[in-house]
Amino acid sequence: MKIRLFTLPNMLTLANLMAGVLAIVATLTAHAYETALWLIIAAAVFDFFDGFVARLLNQQSPLGVQLDSLADDVTFGVAPAIVMYDLYLGAPSCSCLGGEWMDALRFVPLLIAAFSVLRLAKFNIDTTQSAEFEGLPTPANALMLVSLAVLADGGEVVLTREWIVAISVVASLLLISPIRMFALKFKGFGLRGNLLRYGFILVALLIIIFVPTYSVVAIIVLYIVISTLLWLLGGCRK
Repeated sequence: MKIRLFTLPNMLTLANLMAGVLAIVATLTAHAYETALWLIIAAAVFDFFDGFVARLLNQQSPLGVQLDSLADDVTFGVAPAIVMYDLYLGAPSCSCLGGEWMDALRFVPLLIAAFSVLRLAKFNIDTTQSAEFEGLPTPANALMLVSLAVLADGGEVVLTREWIVAISVVASLLLISPIRMFALKFKGFGLRGNLLRYGFILVALLIIIFVPTYSVVAIIVLYIVISTLLWLLGGCRK
């Protein structure tokens, strides 16, 4: 079997990977969270277009699927974990716990990388996640966490070490949670079946216009809240 390595979709996937690697380097060498955020945003764009281009050019392949998961793990799993780890090291603490405990807790944000791997592996074998997702998608999780780091670094929010640990744990659990989250995948352009998606996009645009500084975090938190409520209501109806 001949395997084509350097197709256009694969190159876009590798661009996603390299953006994630550069985000890690920017974080560890310069604590440049804003640079890391822009790199992850760029990676998310590459991640969207690799699948789109593969379908457009009929170049879908098992290799492409494997590459996509590996790249996503680095960019949307390892990179945000490193950002939160680095943020923890420079954050203040308000805890009465001893220094040894606080030193040990600095590794908690690295769980984000481990749970991201679980999320991606589960997605690869779960055939029910075509129209909606189970658990928070890794790109959304990464953008939320790195945006929080940017806000904390700029003084817009105050994140103590305790908050960073709590946020890291909650984000990790959201990745593998049973919550069904709607996907922004349009099967057509009509309102029927797309009302939720159009409504969410409209609200997201308003958030970007009126509160741009907090827009990324606010939009993703809104996405989580809406998805959770719909999931709970759906379960109650059943």
